[in-house]
Amino acid sequence: MPLSDRSRALLDFESQWNGHGAAKEEAIRRELALTPARYYQLLERVIDEPDAAAHDALLVHRLRRLRDERARERARRTAVPAARSGAQVTQSSARVAGGTVRTGAAR
Repeated sequence: MPLSDRSRALLDFESQWNGHGAAKEEAIRRELALTPARYYQLLERVIDEPDAAAHDALLVHRLRRLRDERARERARRTAVPAARSGAQVTQSSARVAGGTVRTGAAR
């Protein structure tokens, strides 16, 4: 299915702006009538559309690569703290009392 006018507009807008910033956020609101959060949600969907790369291959591949790098970095950050601390949650170190979880030494 070919890209919608809105999808093309999102890709065209993104190709004019590099990175993030207050000026870009204001332009998103003014030119696209979207909040920045909604703009990025829609852009994430658009870059996964099959015809997006046909519209602007360099942009779409760059955005996909950046998204994948951010996902790898997030996964790395969330996996490392538990491994570094050596913390293990066992039944003796985590007790449920009165609907709350308390951790630490048994009293």
